[in-house]
Amino acid sequence: MNFARIAYWISTALLCLIYASGAVMYLLQRPLIEEGFAHFGYPAYLVTVLIVAKIAAPLAILSRVSVRLSDLAYAGILFHLLLAASAHLNVGDGGYFPALLGLVLAAISFLTQNAARRKPSPNVPSLPGAAVQG
Repeated sequence: MNFARIAYWISTALLCLIYASGAVMYLLQRPLIEEGFAHFGYPAYLVTVLIVAKIAAPLAILSRVSVRLSDLAYAGILFHLLLAASAHLNVGDGGYFPALLGLVLAAISFLTQNAARRKPSPNVPSLPGAAVQG
């Protein structure tokens, strides 16, 4: 197993764990999460949207039913994490670290996916030494 495949599976597993734990937290502590969203100036209904996104995106990436859907999930994760980091930086609460960690994991996962998955994504630039699994 080469380095790119190991990097893909570790980063993807950690990213999916972050998203799954976030969905569980949003479900179990919804009033607290809605209060936090109000602190950022966001409406409470976004919690429902994010619960769905935090479940659907990792499922799309892991199942890889469609490469296009998987790449769309990566894009959604990118935008979500950028907005989360921005929101925390704007209110100055210091809670941006998990979003930055998620961004790093998402970048590693996205850039190394072709080395680990049978169906390559045409949107990933070629990495040196990363052969497509066949």
